[in-house]
Amino acid sequence: MSLAPPAGSKLSPPSACTAARIRKVSRLVSHIFDQYLEPHGLTVTQFGVLGQIRADDGVDIGTLAERMLIDPTSLTRTIRPLERQGLIRLEPDPNDRRHRRLSLTEAGRVRLSEARAGWARGQGEIVERVGADEASALNSMLDRTIERLAR
Repeated sequence: MSLAPPAGSKLSPPSACTAARIRKVSRLVSHIFDQYLEPHGLTVTQFGVLGQIRADDGVDIGTLAERMLIDPTSLTRTIRPLERQGLIRLEPDPNDRRHRRLSLTEAGRVRLSEARAGWARGQGEIVERVGADEASALNSMLDRTIERLAR
């Protein structure tokens, strides 16, 4: 079965799709980080969430979802295990009971601190496999792309 478009078609082959390429890279990169974070009981997404909460303790779910460009429902699925593990607290916003605020527990701070070594090993593997110059160029290009597309 060929993935190429029919002869004469103006469609690009699926391999030319930017979204497909980005999803593939995302899965590959996530897999590398997840391998190094798994001994700490975290996925790369959970690690990122903990880091964001640490940087803005008391952030509400909606704000965090916007900041991380994650659907609020997906973010809720990501934070449930963190709450069950006692790594974060979800508390009602005293000014608006419809909103919930996130904060790290002491156990969450410790886990995040310990997991940084795993994250660093994952980052190191990616840089080693891609090359330092390519990794730097990729990160710069991704930052510009995020900025332009998030407008």
